[in-house]
Amino acid sequence: MLGQMMNFPLTIGSLVDHAARYHGTTRIVSVNTVYGIESTTWASVNANAHRLGDALTNLGLRPQARCATIAWNNRRHLEIYFGVSGAGFICHTINPRLFPEQLIYIINHAEDEVMFIDKTFIPLVKAIRDKLTFVKYIVLMEGRDEESGNEINGLIYYDELISIGSPEKDWPDFDENTASSLCYTSGTTGNPKGVLFSHRSTVLHSFASNTRDCIGFSARDIVLPVVPMFHVNAWGSPYACAMVGAQIVLPGPRLDGASLVNLIEKYRVSIALGVPTIWRGLLTEARKLDTTLGSLKRTVVGGSACPPSMIAEFRDDFDVELIHAWGMTEMSPLGSSNQPLAKHFDLPISEQHALRENQGRPPWGVELKIVDPSGVELPKDGVTQGDLMVRGHWILERYFRQTREETLTDDWFHTGDVATLDNDGYLSIKDRSKDIIKSGGEWISSVDLENIAIAHPSLEDAAVIGVHHEKWDERPILVAVPAEKHSPSESDVLTIFDGKVTKWHIPDKVVFTDLLPRNATGKVLKRNLRETYCNILID
Repeated sequence: MLGQMMNFPLTIGSLVDHAARYHGTTRIVSVNTVYGIESTTWASVNANAHRLGDALTNLGLRPQARCATIAWNNRRHLEIYFGVSGAGFICHTINPRLFPEQLIYIINHAEDEVMFIDKTFIPLVKAIRDKLTFVKYIVLMEGRDEESGNEINGLIYYDELISIGSPEKDWPDFDENTASSLCYTSGTTGNPKGVLFSHRSTVLHSFASNTRDCIGFSARDIVLPVVPMFHVNAWGSPYACAMVGAQIVLPGPRLDGASLVNLIEKYRVSIALGVPTIWRGLLTEARKLDTTLGSLKRTVVGGSACPPSMIAEFRDDFDVELIHAWGMTEMSPLGSSNQPLAKHFDLPISEQHALRENQGRPPWGVELKIVDPSGVELPKDGVTQGDLMVRGHWILERYFRQTREETLTDDWFHTGDVATLDNDGYLSIKDRSKDIIKSGGEWISSVDLENIAIAHPSLEDAAVIGVHHEKWDERPILVAVPAEKHSPSESDVLTIFDGKVTKWHIPDKVVFTDLLPRNATGKVLKRNLRETYCNILID
């Protein structure tokens, strides 16, 4: 024998065990749904996760049984993440913002046997309970609560459930390719699709997240995951934080700007993760309160394109580095993050800032390419646009209950994005393939126009769509939400495009509205806008 390395399976249970073993006293702050704020530790989270896994096993669940959660970001949800997967079951996080019909479909399609719910969602679950075919146990994520027990027959209480489990119970042995968690896409068209993650893919994703060129959590960080734990496992941050023993502040149900500013300042948060709409509220409140957000060093923005004006505001007004990231549920979700290369520090500062505006480059474990409609790979010159394809160690092979052939194209996953790539791997998402505007045979990026429009001081939100045009087939229009106490005119808004884009890219019209329609994950429903305004330039 020539010799070899030890070989242990890469499992989620090993992450929380490590956090407890070497970072056991590190604090976990939780804004709970009912009883205010509590402080616990990684050691306590680990003990309760083992108790939960043992208790679920004692209920007679078979290996790989699906256990759903409908819950906010809090301590018990964190314990469920590790306890369910660590014990060999599948943690299925569900977005409560979906329509009831979608919730019923997802829960039945997954064949969930256990549901963990926060008290907020008692009415929601009560309304659909009779239509859930496979659910055997509903667990309220609290101690005993007779009021809730009167609402749902047979309700189990989380604190009582884990009390029958042992904190000393070891995790069972299983292969690292065993499924660990399940998320469904938001389902903008048709039924949502399930994405099944493995222990191995999750641990590898955590390694990548923790590299300095991605997000780079460390034991020195105090992390605020504002992105919900029901949205692609909070972008994998709970697992990555356990791997390095980072402190976590779990914000619970209140994600308004004032609540987030308070948490950042009270607990000295150093890094936060969320979508642009969340940070817009945070910045507005921070200005109102005249705070510097002094402890905050980095914020990660994903979920939708981040306006350059927001990057500049974080940088110039609050000295916070904004990391623009991109990914999808199908990618666990990390696909790229925007960090500079050494050579970029020799560039003028204005060019350095401009480089931070795209979606960045992929870490080890992810490969990207762009192709034409025939599938031929296009050059990585930073200019040529094509359909974005991905593959890698934490990219799905097939959707839950579908075949590989239904999911992949020549072993690559088609993201549905139109993008450019340069020689260093920097990715610039130009649009969703269904949203890019073709005017007179030329392409116009709705994302580029939106990024310019949202910087207008009189606008709170904006979306650009293509609508029918008799001469050019499609032309862009801007659907805009005025900022509070502002009443901008169409001409005033359109002036912001002067000198920033080719003249024929400027939207033909501005439509003002009170609110943009969004799906359950916060993305603008452009399909709805197109249905409403498709003929506005013809009529």
